[in-house]
Amino acid sequence: MKKKEILKLSLDKFINLSLYNKKFGYYMKKNPFGKKGDFITAPNISRLFSEMIAIWILSFWQSLGSPKKFNLVELGAGNGEMMKIFIESFKNFPLFFKSCNFIIHEKSPKLVKIQKNKLSKSKIIWISKLKKIEKIPSIFIANEFFDAMPIRQFVKRGNLWFEKYVNLQNKKKPFFFEKKININDIEKKIGLNISKNQNFIEYSPIGIDYLKELSKVINEISGGLLLIDYGYTEKKMKNTLKGIKDHKFANILSNIGNADITHNISFKLFKDLIKNFNNLDINLTTQKNFLIKTGIKERAEIISRNLSFSKKADIYYRIKKLIDEKEMGSLFKVMLIKNKKNRFNLGF
Repeated sequence: MKKKEILKLSLDKFINLSLYNKKFGYYMKKNPFGKKGDFITAPNISRLFSEMIAIWILSFWQSLGSPKKFNLVELGAGNGEMMKIFIESFKNFPLFFKSCNFIIHEKSPKLVKIQKNKLSKSKIIWISKLKKIEKIPSIFIANEFFDAMPIRQFVKRGNLWFEKYVNLQNKKKPFFFEKKININDIEKKIGLNISKNQNFIEYSPIGIDYLKELSKVINEISGGLLLIDYGYTEKKMKNTLKGIKDHKFANILSNIGNADITHNISFKLFKDLIKNFNNLDINLTTQKNFLIKTGIKERAEIISRNLSFSKKADIYYRIKKLIDEKEMGSLFKVMLIKNKKNRFNLGF
């Protein structure tokens, strides 16, 4: 392949380069979380978020028959805050704690180092590939995991489909361009008629691979995937590609390696993919509904009873960010993938 061709990348390969290149990739060289980073995730807004997920995990484990040995796998654990609170919470339930293999699946060596520093005294296994987990009942937690996956984008012009590419030949002036493609080849790889009734397509090949792999484990071994991410449920796909830097939107072409690149999940696409597994079932709701139904307001009331007004106000201010429809409450969705025989529906 000629050097000029190497510098012409499909959108997903460009995103992968920008986020995960070993030398300058965004996730490989810095801690993007918190006020000093570029964004704040729910576990870092309020510990009550993680406590509610912990309560949910305990209840779901019971719905599986309280297995004496099982995996709890956090996919992309960020700065380790949620797993830290999980472990603090689960220590109050000795049988659960003893039965659980705590596992973090993380791609970034930089984030693994941060996680290990925060969770140094905990019994956690770090894995780079899901195939390494033991084949026993498994509960997977994916909070803002799928949105960070590189995506491909396609647009229909007349009867033809074109894919978005990035030209990097001039490093100072990269630009987008399009290449004509055969959409049938794309659909064969996915195993889904993704172009039906669409004029625009956006999806993550890696995200789909993960979803299929996780669903296969759940289908064959038992367990579930709790997926929390921002996204939409409409049938029509849309362009949701965006860069984030210093808590603001950023141009992804002028901040290569220095900005997060993300997208909104098409939950309709995820549901269609899961339909290929006849034994699996899906529950879907908003983050607002999920947190309220798992008891976040009641928990806030209990812990704030004897606190000063300012501390109490801070707790409720943080909860508002999580559940208010103008903030994270409506934009973030919660999806549960589990076996159809399991009627568990806490939070849904």
